[in-house]
Amino acid sequence: MQDKLIETARLLVDGGRGLLAMDESNATCDKRFAKFGIPRTEAARRSYRELLITTPGLGTCISGAILFDDTIRQRKPDGTPYVKLLTDAGIMPGIKVDTGARPLALHPGEKITEGLDGLRARLHDYAEMGARFAKWRAVITIGNGIPTRSCIEANAHALARYAAMCQEAGLVPIVEPEVLMDGDHTLDRCREVTEATLRSVFNQLNMQTVKLEGMVLKANMILPGLHCPTQEPVDVVADITLRSLRRVVPAAVPAIAFLSGGQSGELAFSRLNQMNIIANRAESRLPWRLTFSFARAIQNPALEIWQGNPANRQAAQHALHHRAACSLAALTGHYSAGMATVERKSAAA
Repeated sequence: MQDKLIETARLLVDGGRGLLAMDESNATCDKRFAKFGIPRTEAARRSYRELLITTPGLGTCISGAILFDDTIRQRKPDGTPYVKLLTDAGIMPGIKVDTGARPLALHPGEKITEGLDGLRARLHDYAEMGARFAKWRAVITIGNGIPTRSCIEANAHALARYAAMCQEAGLVPIVEPEVLMDGDHTLDRCREVTEATLRSVFNQLNMQTVKLEGMVLKANMILPGLHCPTQEPVDVVADITLRSLRRVVPAAVPAIAFLSGGQSGELAFSRLNQMNIIANRAESRLPWRLTFSFARAIQNPALEIWQGNPANRQAAQHALHHRAACSLAALTGHYSAGMATVERKSAAA
C-alpha cells in the first residue's frame, strides 16, 4: 500500500504539470455565477464543470483535478462518467473531502474545518468511484490576537487525522493549511504564522504516522495582507517563501503545490515563476518539487467569457487552456509579464 501511495504522489507531481482546483462548493460556484448573471442551477453548474474537464489538450498542463462531491458522480449526457473523461485525458481525479470551515468554539474570528465524521466510509466510496487523491483545507486567519495556538493545533490535528485515513484508504492526501491573505498584516507576520502552522501540521502528521513520501503539501505563498500598505515585489516574495519553507517542510515531502489564494493570475504566475527560477539555480536546489494547485487564477477568464452561453464554450475553453499553460510556464521559469492576458484577445478575435 505504501509503495502505491508513493507512486501515485510521484505521478501527480512529476512530468512538469500541476493541479486544477475545481472543487468549489455549489454555494461558492453560485456566488461566482451571480457576478455574471449566470443561472444558479444544477444544470448550469454541470455545464460549466463539463466545459472545464473537456477542454482540449488540458492534460498537457494538468496532472490532477480536484473535484467536488457532485462532480465526481456526474456523467455526460451519453453516460460517460466525468472521472473517465479525466482519466482518458491523462488527468488524475481527486476529491475534496472536508465539509467546510466553521467557527471555532470560544475563539472569536477563528475557524475549524469539519468533516472527520464518516470520513473513512466516504473515502472508501470515492476510491471506488476512481479518485486517486483527496484534499482537505484548513484556514488560518491573521488578525488582532489571532491565530491562537489552540486554533493552529486543532486544525493541524484534523489535517493529520484526515491524511492518515486517506492513506489507509489508498488515497494520496493533499494537506492544505492556508494562511489567508485577508487583512493588513506584514509579510513578516505572514511568515511567522505560516511557519508556526506548518511546524504544528508536520508534528501532527508524524504523530499520526502519516507517510510523508505519500502526500503533497498545498501551501500559501508568504505574502503581506491585501490591505497592508507595503506590498513587496515578486523577487522578495519568492525568496522569503522558499527560505521559510526550507525551515519547516521535511525533505521527504515530494512536492509543494502553491495555491493562488485570491491573488490575480498575473501575480500568482509571476511569483511561482520566480520561485522556480531560484530553485533551478545550482546552489539553490530544493528537496521537493514546486508545482501549482490553482482555481480562480486558471478559471476566472473562462467563466467570464462563458457567462452561461453555449456559443462561448470554445472561447472559454481556449482561455482556460491558456491560463493552464501560463501556470505550466511558471514551473520552468519561462513565464513573462503579460502572458496571462493573451487569452482575452484570442477569444475576442
